[in-house]
Amino acid sequence: MKDSLLHRIEEIQEKITFSGAVLVKGNNQTLAEVSYGYANRSEQIKISSHTRFGIASGCKLFTSIAICQLVEAGKLSFDTKLKECLTDPFPHFSEDITIHHLLTHTSGIPDYFDEENMDDFEELWVKNPMYHMRTLEDFLPLFQNNKMKLQLGERFHYNNAGYILLGLIVEKVSQLTFSDYVEEYIFNKAGMGQSGYFELDSLPERTALGYIELPNGKWKTNIYSLPVKGGADGGAYITVHDMDDLWDALISNQLLTEEYTNKLLTPHVSTKTIGSFYGYGIWIDKNDHDIFKYHVMGYDPGVSFHSAFYPQKSIKAVICSNKSEGAYEMMKEIEEEILI
Repeated sequence: MKDSLLHRIEEIQEKITFSGAVLVKGNNQTLAEVSYGYANRSEQIKISSHTRFGIASGCKLFTSIAICQLVEAGKLSFDTKLKECLTDPFPHFSEDITIHHLLTHTSGIPDYFDEENMDDFEELWVKNPMYHMRTLEDFLPLFQNNKMKLQLGERFHYNNAGYILLGLIVEKVSQLTFSDYVEEYIFNKAGMGQSGYFELDSLPERTALGYIELPNGKWKTNIYSLPVKGGADGGAYITVHDMDDLWDALISNQLLTEEYTNKLLTPHVSTKTIGSFYGYGIWIDKNDHDIFKYHVMGYDPGVSFHSAFYPQKSIKAVICSNKSEGAYEMMKEIEEEILI
């Protein structure tokens, strides 16, 4: 499998000019570890498997783990209501919204970036300069006074604002900033020593700049396209090895007890796609009645990310890219090979 997998990865890389890092492991054996392109195009600094990448919404999983840890500690319950946690005004929100609703994207609240109606994330920063977006509270004016989009529990509606609220709940209960909590209780416990919530205007070494390809063949970085600092709905930086360690820590119950790991990995709600479900911060695909894969993904301007754990094969795959596209195509090609 190893040789044929590497061959397929090379083929798809040439086809789509993939820029990023790929790690595939099965039963603790490395099946593929490759990297392509530049972390910094101007200086021609090459990407390696130790390069840090932004992963956009891929880190909603971290937020869900944090909430589950606080529930496990008895400081919250999944039935705790939003109004019991935060004193910020939400004049048009249902008073019955619970943490479970927020975790599963079934709260019906308005989103600050509604992926059903908006295509360009950069539109957000015309009236709200991205250089002001450094804390979770900074996002509240973008949605807190808007009316509900759906009835509470009506259906799954992918929602970034709900995860902003979850992050604020983590801060309120733990008395730590969200990023400090995740770094201490998730990254450190999982051995993710290179990961963090870094600010775009002060990135550490070995961090890939995100690149946006322009119609005329030129490119620009994404520094004016994203909030300065990521938070509970997305924007952490990781390496492929750190994400691999996260899967190991989660699956072996190092971050949560078995009971709460199982709650996080339960298919709580069906999404729009047949066979696709959502747990707590994680996508779950079923093949007939069996779980085919657990996976997370993230897309922002200059960012594409996919990572999955295939329980039947005990295989993990991590694909990080510093371009707006490429991770999905790479993941699809890998999946076709490893699941033969």
